[in-house]
Amino acid sequence: MLHDTVNGQRYAPIQNLAGARAPFELHNSPLSEFGCLGFEYGYAAAAPDALVLWEAQYGDFTNGAEVIIDQFLIAGLAKWGQVSRLTLLLPHGYEGQGPEHSSARIERFLALGAEGNLRIANCTTPAQYFHLLRRQGRHAELRPLVLFTPKSLLRLPQAASRLEDLTTGRFRPVLDDPEGDARRAATRLVLCSGKVYYDLLLSPRRAQAPHVAIGRVELLYPFPTSEIAELIKRYPKVAEIVWVQEEPRNMGPQKFMKPQLRELVGPDVAVRDIGRPERSSPAEGYPAVHAAEQARIVTAALE
Repeated sequence: MLHDTVNGQRYAPIQNLAGARAPFELHNSPLSEFGCLGFEYGYAAAAPDALVLWEAQYGDFTNGAEVIIDQFLIAGLAKWGQVSRLTLLLPHGYEGQGPEHSSARIERFLALGAEGNLRIANCTTPAQYFHLLRRQGRHAELRPLVLFTPKSLLRLPQAASRLEDLTTGRFRPVLDDPEGDARRAATRLVLCSGKVYYDLLLSPRRAQAPHVAIGRVELLYPFPTSEIAELIKRYPKVAEIVWVQEEPRNMGPQKFMKPQLRELVGPDVAVRDIGRPERSSPAEGYPAVHAAEQARIVTAALE
């Protein structure tokens, strides 16, 4: 649309094409996560055999849909006996995008997860992602799934799966260290979830830390008690279990994970956490500070 700055007259070239035989209109609709997720919830509830997925451009876009999440998705089972397979795909991972686009607020969903009313996962491989979605679509017990999906893993060569990993196997709630056989004498077991695993795995300090084994908790809720207990048994010399996360200590999974982990180990095994200091903002807004914090977390986990 062209506007004459002198007389205010408007002129739309597309409306004045010579020989045009059909009308053309453009309508700019508002971006409403509340409206979109409300529609997807209604569709999923009305079609229980369908696997309906709502993907946010960034995980923090759920802040515009919290009413749907709290009133319907989370509390629907307790209030009305209403369940669904609705799956939320929420990009989450500290990749230098700043405070607005780093965190999908894992801690909030873990606080809402009780009485087995939903599933919460953070996958690290395409095969795990595929098998989890397949399980969600076929599971006899209908529950919503909140699935955190780090964007940077889309192009990370190490975050790859073989074809046979997808055609066979199943979703595994907990993954052992890929060098587990060589690290059975480890005295520190690092547990983490999501993208930060690759920051630890690809660090040059990894080769200099034979005393550290790294396990991945792919399913955060319901808490995979038996699978984590089995993982801990594989490392009989472990003296400490460390939960490592990118989020500040007042955010992320640590407040949920540490009490659960303490119940699995005896008094001879210490349980502690490593992450960003407590903050009001989810992440830094300055790339250099972000990189320094990521490096500090990795160093503290592997030193």
